[in-house]
This record gives sequence, structure tokens and C-alpha cells, in this order.
Amino acid sequence: MLEQDAEWAAPLLWRSEFRNVLALYLRKQLISRTDALEAFHQAEQLVQGREYTVETEPVLDLVSDSACSAYDCEFVWLAEHLQVPLITSDGRVLGAFPNIAVTPATFSASSPL
Repeated sequence: MLEQDAEWAAPLLWRSEFRNVLALYLRKQLISRTDALEAFHQAEQLVQGREYTVETEPVLDLVSDSACSAYDCEFVWLAEHLQVPLITSDGRVLGAFPNIAVTPATFSASSPL
């Protein structure tokens, strides 16, 4: 996916979300602490300069119109705000926001190299 679109953007929340994933992998002993730190630093470089604060009111509107979490709706709002697709594997987000959310496979198939 990086070959197709190297300019990734995310709400500041991505840091906490990614740390939770890394914590799960550490607890299950799927990665080492060193590898977790390296993955986090690589992710930081990927979104450097493209991290955004989101607005509360429109995020709460998205929450009200869906069964998605506020965390998920931050990503939805940002994608809408930037007028870019939200690439996700989250079935709830894909179902609630089909006009903005796409699977990685759909994005890969639709984006020219």
C-alpha cells in the first residue's frame, strides 16, 4: 500500500491505538520490545507532519449516526475532512460509512501504481 500512496494521515489518537496493538502483541509474545519500539518509530515517520486534531462536534454526530466508537469516528471524520478514503478492515466502520471507508484490498485494486 505504501507504493500506491505514501502520504498517510491520521488523528493524533493513532498513537494510542497503535500502542494498544503493540501491547497485545507483546503480551502474546508475538514481537519483542525492541521490535515494538521499531515498529512505532517507523509508523511515526510514516505520518510525520500529517497528524491531525479532530473536532468533537462532527465526531459526536458520526457516533450518533452509527454504532461505531468515538475512536473509529475520529478516523472517519478525518478522512471526510481531508476528502480521502479511510482504509480499514473494521467491518463495523465499512458497513456504517461505505462512502468513505474501503478495505485495503479494494483500495489496492482501485489505485494505479
